[in-house]
Amino acid sequence: MKNNSILRFISILIFINLVFLLDVEAQNIEKAPGESVFVISDGSNFKPKDFYPKFSWDTTPLYFMFQHKKRLLLPEEVEFIAARTDFICIEKSHGKVELGAAELGAKHEVAAFKKIKPDAKVLFYFNSAYAWPYTSYTENFTNETIEDYPELKQFLLTNLKTGALYEHYGAFCFDVLNPDFREWWVDTVVKGVEESDCDGVFIDQMHGNSRFRKEEQPEIEKAMGEMMAALKHKMGSDKILLGNNANNNDATYVYPVCDAVMFENYATKRSSIENLLNEWQDMLKNAKEGKISVFRLGVEGAGRGNLKPKDEMPKFSQQKLEFALACYLIGAQPYSYFMYSWGWQLSTGPLVDYPELQKPLGAPKGAYHRTLPDGWEFTREFDHASVWVNTESRKAKITWY
Repeated sequence: MKNNSILRFISILIFINLVFLLDVEAQNIEKAPGESVFVISDGSNFKPKDFYPKFSWDTTPLYFMFQHKKRLLLPEEVEFIAARTDFICIEKSHGKVELGAAELGAKHEVAAFKKIKPDAKVLFYFNSAYAWPYTSYTENFTNETIEDYPELKQFLLTNLKTGALYEHYGAFCFDVLNPDFREWWVDTVVKGVEESDCDGVFIDQMHGNSRFRKEEQPEIEKAMGEMMAALKHKMGSDKILLGNNANNNDATYVYPVCDAVMFENYATKRSSIENLLNEWQDMLKNAKEGKISVFRLGVEGAGRGNLKPKDEMPKFSQQKLEFALACYLIGAQPYSYFMYSWGWQLSTGPLVDYPELQKPLGAPKGAYHRTLPDGWEFTREFDHASVWVNTESRKAKITWY
């Protein structure tokens, strides 16, 4: 009887040891040596995809997006940007004048960044609503040439009362309900990504020009979703699909196929107290679904029609940074990136040195705290920073240590 008890005890020890070893092995399979585990504010883990950019809380994670229509980046500009980010988009007209087509500008900059940072992720730009004529694929969408290309004109929206083509700031408007257009658009975007050697694409405008035919908005939203799903499929599973404002209500069918979402707060009215709170919740949702977030807040007080002289903007933007950065930090999750600018040109922020963005940050210690259930004051702690912001008064304080 005594021997049986000893054998049973030994068997239990062996079983416990085996379970422990299996658990250790499972953890090793899930987490490779040296690999970081990023914790979401609700306590769950973020699961990045293999083709995502590198992410770190060491300093504020940054996303850069810019264009210079007339020229390419100078070597020192490439180094400046590469020192601050692994995640970049080459905007719509970059290098058009110097090289003749925007996809060539993107290709040139991809090579320049990859030479310094081989693992950097660089995105191509394309618009799903407006026919910007900056690439070789869209150069004939102009008033001077469109009549010579009826096969392209059929892709555009026409005012049925006047017969004129709809325009947006000089760009024609695509007809997303045209299935031939959707097929052409997908093929064109994929071609742009491949020929520019980019790691994916930033798609602008999720609305499908529904303002011109509101009665067809449900069909337009579905068509946008089908088009973006086809793009993701044809582009390849290892390419990043970033949808601008794909969290909007009119992008319900687009959101599921996006790897990343930009929250583009291009004007103060977009960063209202309610909208900021909703975006923080959407950033949490993105993280739980393994999606990247890009939080872009324009420079406070520098919206359309209210710009200061160009030479004053760098200093002015530095003075306004704390509120924008605090708003990002309150809602930031793993693979949430911050973008700060007062426009989309190379001269509107990407080359300004913001020392705060290079300060040690460290991982967040938990979710943000709302001081009053119905108030607009929020706090959050990081390893090396304490954040306070009042989105109603537009005041903020970040204490670094």
